[in-house]
Amino acid sequence: MTETRGVLAGYRVIDCSIAMAGPFAAQRLGDLGADVIKVEPTTGEWQRHAAAGGAVGNEINVSFLSLNRNKRSVALDLKNADGKEALRELIAGADVFLQNYRPGVAARLGVDYESLRAINPSIVYVSISGYGEDGPYRDRPGQDLLLQGMSGAMLSAGRHGDEPSPAGQYLADAVTASTAFEGVLAALLHRERTGEGQLVTVNMLDALTTLQMQELSVFTVGRKTQERSAEPHAHVYIRAPYGVFATSDGFVALAFADLHELSRLIGEPSFEGWNSEVEGWTRRDEIHAKTAAKLREKPAGYWIETLGAAGMWIGPVHGYQELVDDPQIVHNGTFIEYEHPTEGHVKTPGFPYRFSQTPPQLYRGAPLVGEHTREILAEAGLDDERIDALLASGAARSTDRVPAGA
Repeated sequence: MTETRGVLAGYRVIDCSIAMAGPFAAQRLGDLGADVIKVEPTTGEWQRHAAAGGAVGNEINVSFLSLNRNKRSVALDLKNADGKEALRELIAGADVFLQNYRPGVAARLGVDYESLRAINPSIVYVSISGYGEDGPYRDRPGQDLLLQGMSGAMLSAGRHGDEPSPAGQYLADAVTASTAFEGVLAALLHRERTGEGQLVTVNMLDALTTLQMQELSVFTVGRKTQERSAEPHAHVYIRAPYGVFATSDGFVALAFADLHELSRLIGEPSFEGWNSEVEGWTRRDEIHAKTAAKLREKPAGYWIETLGAAGMWIGPVHGYQELVDDPQIVHNGTFIEYEHPTEGHVKTPGFPYRFSQTPPQLYRGAPLVGEHTREILAEAGLDDERIDALLASGAARSTDRVPAGA
């Protein structure tokens, strides 16, 4: 792994988050060159020990591996006064502090914003929660599926009368991670201009709600109700045909097809003369059903080529293997591959952005628990004698990385 200077090189991030949203946001900062210090309990973060989709690793769980590259690990017992004090000394020299503790925990540990601002006035402090820092839902569990259900998004697709369908990704966590990442960058820019640190709060409910900027504005401003069709439509606020359709050998996604042209290409004469912006709304179920019947007659490749050549918006429906093998994905270099000392060969999604001068890159794979405890504490000014005492008392933990192939 050849290191070059990333756009965030020189910034230090203290990552005290767990699960997905916080670690994912911190990983993005590490991909851009920030020195991200993962603060874990001496037993390791919870995510290390919970199997992801039934997949387990050798020493590092797949979820932890995927969300914690480009970080160093320091293992401290924050219930121990010495461990807590060591963390505060790390924070004194940091630029960003990121946490998603349950409400009240940060204050109990003495790492709430006001406490840390007293140590480091220029700190950018990012707090991630499920529903907000206060309010009636403050203490509810901020779990992805629960947030999706509350967001209204599940009722913007599918068939009327069917059960609401959640996204096939941890959507609330992912959107919250991106929101927190943006918040850090904006706050750092403000600090560069003014020297002033600040508190940045992000919650999953607001992140997922504001993601639906267009849909909710159609409801609140345009006063169009959220009504699902009898046929399985992909979006309540888009005219037909719009959705996923079965073919003779697979599926295609079809969007915004002009009804007059579609009539000719699929051989459905009843669409002839229909106005896409009129009948596309008023006869949505009929259009879907007739289109579905015609597309089932021939293979996906035929329809993609035929309708695509006419300028229609049509494309394949991939599974993960097709996605990984897709020529555009390969061309983009969307996935990165590397050798990990304990997990072997790793292939995982890489970076969603490009920089001409300061590209993101892989600096290191996910760390072992406390792999960097000694070097991180030494950088914070603790001498060898004090570090040895912390390790001996159990207030800290150090794990040496085994060289690859050993």
